[in-house]
Amino acid sequence: MRLNGRRQSNNVVDKRRISGKNIGIGGGIIGVIIAAVITLMSGGGIGDVMQSSLNQLSQNGRESDYVPNAEDERLATLASQVLAGTEDVWTREFERQGWGTYTPPKMVLYHQSIQTGCGQGSAQMGPFYCSADQTVYIDLDFFKNMEQTIGASGDFTYAYVIAHEVGHHVQYLLGTLDRAHNRMSELNETDANKISVRLELQADFYAGVWAHNDNEMFGSIEEGDIERAVNAASKIGDDYLQRKATGSEMPDSFNHGRSQWRVNWLSKGLQTGDPRQGDTFSISYGQF
Repeated sequence: MRLNGRRQSNNVVDKRRISGKNIGIGGGIIGVIIAAVITLMSGGGIGDVMQSSLNQLSQNGRESDYVPNAEDERLATLASQVLAGTEDVWTREFERQGWGTYTPPKMVLYHQSIQTGCGQGSAQMGPFYCSADQTVYIDLDFFKNMEQTIGASGDFTYAYVIAHEVGHHVQYLLGTLDRAHNRMSELNETDANKISVRLELQADFYAGVWAHNDNEMFGSIEEGDIERAVNAASKIGDDYLQRKATGSEMPDSFNHGRSQWRVNWLSKGLQTGDPRQGDTFSISYGQF
C-alpha cells in the first residue's frame, strides 16, 4: 500500500506508554478465539466470553513498561495515515450522499489493556470500536501477530482492519448501529447474532468502499494488496475460526458471518465504491 507522503490524522491518541497489564491467556489471539468458541458452544453468551477475558486479565496481570521498537512506530504511523485516509474519503462521501457533516472518530493506540467508554478493553479482543466514546481502539501487536495467528499480513490488510472499525463509526453516525443494537436487545441470542452478522458484513462493505475511494483519490493500492485483504477476510469468518478451534461449526453462534460472506461484501465495496449499495439488512439471512 502506497502511503509515502500521506498526512497523519490529528485524531490519534497514543497511550501505548501507559503501563498496562500482561495478558495471561495462552496462545495469544488464537487462544482467545479457542476459549471464546468453546464458551459459546457450551451455551455461554458473549458476555461470558468477555467476563472470562477480564478475569484472566485480573488474575494473571502484572504491571509492565512498554518501549516501542521501530516496527511499532512504523505501524503507528501507518494507522494514523490510514485513519486520515478514512477521514478524507468519508468526509467526501457524506457530502456526496447528502448525509450531513462527517465527524471522524478518535483512534487510541494502547498496549495490552485500556479503559474505554464501553468498559475495560484488552489486546485479546483485537481492534474494536466503542460507540459510547466514538473511538477505535487498537493494540498494534494485533497486526504483528496476524500472520502467525490467521496467516494474513501486509499494510493494506492492516488498513482493511482499521477501515472496518471506522465502518462501525459510519454506522453509528447514520443511526444504523443504535437501531440494530436496540433491536438485538429485544431478541433471543440466536436472532440477535444474525443482526450482529449484518452489522459486521456492512462494516466489511464500508471498508471496501473506503479502499476504492482512497485509491481513486491517492493511488494507494498496489499489486497484491486486494488479494491479501481478501485472504484476511476469508480467515476471520466465524465458520473458519470455529473449525480451526474445534473442528466443527455452530452457525447459531455466528456474529460476524461466514468467510465467504465477508469476502463477498468486502469485494462489493471495493468494486463499487458506492456506500448506498451496502444494505445488508434487507437481504434474507444466509443469502449474502
